[in-house]
Amino acid sequence: FKKKNIHFDKPEDANLPLTVKGKLEGGLYQMRGDVSSQFLSALLFSLPLLKEDSVIEITTELESEGYINLTLNVLRLFNIHILKTDQYFYIKGGQKYQSQTATVEGDYSQAAFWMVAGLIGKSIELRHLNPKSYQGDHKIVDIIKEMVGKIEYKDLKRVYKVKPSTTYGLTIDLSQIPDLGPILMILAALSENETTFINASRLRIKESDRLDAMYQTLLKFGVDVEITEDTMKVKGTTTLKGNQSFDTFGDHRIAMAIAIAAIRADGPVTIENAEVVKKSYPKFFEVYQSLGGDIHES
Repeated sequence: FKKKNIHFDKPEDANLPLTVKGKLEGGLYQMRGDVSSQFLSALLFSLPLLKEDSVIEITTELESEGYINLTLNVLRLFNIHILKTDQYFYIKGGQKYQSQTATVEGDYSQAAFWMVAGLIGKSIELRHLNPKSYQGDHKIVDIIKEMVGKIEYKDLKRVYKVKPSTTYGLTIDLSQIPDLGPILMILAALSENETTFINASRLRIKESDRLDAMYQTLLKFGVDVEITEDTMKVKGTTTLKGNQSFDTFGDHRIAMAIAIAAIRADGPVTIENAEVVKKSYPKFFEVYQSLGGDIHES
């Protein structure tokens, strides 16, 4: 943005108020692809509306590519067309959004918590999920199958059926699915053998340092776990240590992962600052309770 003479100013000790100076114009935009796909999606939504044509060059490997494919699919639905090659996005200016009737899919990144609950607890059915979704976190279904988990899509009922399963460790690449990291680490802790997570460094720049947060969480649960800068190795066990409190690190996905892990704890689990789930899933604990979870607020 500085190259485009767009500047952002904020106080040194806070993020708001944020002052924006300059005007978004077409042309060449160069950006990293290994920090957050949200920055790229924002440009993909806005640049087609400008008069000038634009090109976005990705200067690193593009991670979380599934989210970008989802963005492009939504844009096509509203008659916005963008050409994508390996490292470039070519965007014609002067395009206009055309109103459409759209069906909003269920969210695989949130459904993943219930899928794991079904594997380590009791059977669960999940509705409103598109089995042919462009969502990157749709990958959870393939991973569960690779771990020999029992998950099946029922076409007639349009639901996923997940059954309690003995799952087995494997190597999981998190570069394209960082949001699945916390809950997959819980599944790994309750699977046979060892699970290795690779390309996990982006978990360190989420709402918390999720790699370290999950390392501390799993250790507290009594799991044999090791981490490096961008990997984690988890040795599976059968029961997790309960009768203790857990920090959420101010992170909604850590809080939900702990809640699912509590299903297999040998005693009560207290989740501190549990209200952080409101960021993405305000009714998480209501659903948890409706499925038979025993919850008491303190």
